[in-house]
Amino acid sequence: MYGMFSVGCVSLVRLAAGIAVGWVFVLSPVATMAQALRFQPQGAVAAGQGNAFAAQADDASAIHYNPAGLTRAAGIQTVFGIALLGGSIKTKNTFGLDTRGDYGGSVSFPPPGHTYLSANLGALGAARFSDVTIGLGLVTSFGLRTRYPLENPFNSAVTSAELPMIHLTPAIAYRLSHNFSLAVGADIYTFAGFLGEGHVEQKQISAGGLGIPSGSAIELNGTGTGAGVTVGLLYTPVRNRDDKPLISIGAVYRSQAVLPLNGSLLVNGIKVADAETDLVLPQRVTGAVAVWPVRTRTGEWKIELDVEYIGWSSNKNLDVRLSTGASIPQPQRWKNVPVIALGTEYRWLNPGWLPHWEVAARSGYTYTADPVPEETFNPGIISLPAHTLSLGVGVMCQGRGRFLGLIPCSGESVLWPKGIGLDLAYQEWFYESRTVVGNANPTVDGSYHAFVHLGIFSVRCLY
Repeated sequence: MYGMFSVGCVSLVRLAAGIAVGWVFVLSPVATMAQALRFQPQGAVAAGQGNAFAAQADDASAIHYNPAGLTRAAGIQTVFGIALLGGSIKTKNTFGLDTRGDYGGSVSFPPPGHTYLSANLGALGAARFSDVTIGLGLVTSFGLRTRYPLENPFNSAVTSAELPMIHLTPAIAYRLSHNFSLAVGADIYTFAGFLGEGHVEQKQISAGGLGIPSGSAIELNGTGTGAGVTVGLLYTPVRNRDDKPLISIGAVYRSQAVLPLNGSLLVNGIKVADAETDLVLPQRVTGAVAVWPVRTRTGEWKIELDVEYIGWSSNKNLDVRLSTGASIPQPQRWKNVPVIALGTEYRWLNPGWLPHWEVAARSGYTYTADPVPEETFNPGIISLPAHTLSLGVGVMCQGRGRFLGLIPCSGESVLWPKGIGLDLAYQEWFYESRTVVGNANPTVDGSYHAFVHLGIFSVRCLY
């Protein structure tokens, strides 16, 4: 796979093939995270800083974090990467019975990924439009994969759940003035029919009702497409003598999106009715401030604070409507919650001990609140308050340097990249334990503990 990414950096022709390969990895289910369905890390540079990146946003992954930052992504840039995620879920019901679940294996497979491509129109030959940058991303910003033994004590609620949803993000950014940029984009959420079963799926064991015998295996599935819009702003009130930002302020709004899901109700593998519901993805508002206490020609130190507001209260229910005229109530009644991220990065620029390279060290912390009330908690969507610690490193090879000692980092041909970079990040989620009491399904009552660790890498190419 790394070879695929390396080849993608050699020429623009091969780059297109590299993007296609990268999309195969990004079109995959993803383990559920601390905040219900949301998967926050979408690039190793940001992940290493606790996902605090909306005010920095200076590479192609700005498409996801703050598309206004595309005006800082010079020339043509690509980012490809994947995340390797593992962990487990431990539960104990009110009778003391232990159950263990996971996120699709000891390491979730296929791994969630991210792919970005950005291009300044001036770099494409349209000099009069050099203030405009376009971008396209494909990520898994919402997803789900959990599974439990069939004989688990809450199997009337869930035995497994998957949400293999993909998120396509075209965007365009315009530098209105030297210090102010604006971007608009679309958020297209859909499913990939060529990977897995290509639909949202929940399996459980019938407790009786709706004419379905107790003990029968039930599957609800559906697929659909929804869309929203994104607006990003970036303001740079203070710069240094080299015209680089010393203070940067970012703001991002992503609208709510509704996915009408249409599928089937299966009992013991046999379709008994058509089924439909509406999946509501929340609006998100982000405010961010980045400060560079040090920014010279030899080193840069950045500190950033991002605060998000996630409008989960729009997810009121997932009631399933059947073609028989019956319905399966699935109340949600989630609540709005904050996400707070603090991150820092130090870059050594062309150091004497490694000329023609940039070297970065990163760290961060994220607090993620829990939007799911006890009465509608579902073990298939594990949602617990979490404290995330992040560490990351990165290198960017340019000029006469050689990537991995073999690949020239820059060449005279326009088809050869001007820089090749590799970024690595590790995140550890420290979940708060949760005791559920008074759930609508009494078998769900009990204590829940979760453990997740994540390693993520990204390959960056500059043209």
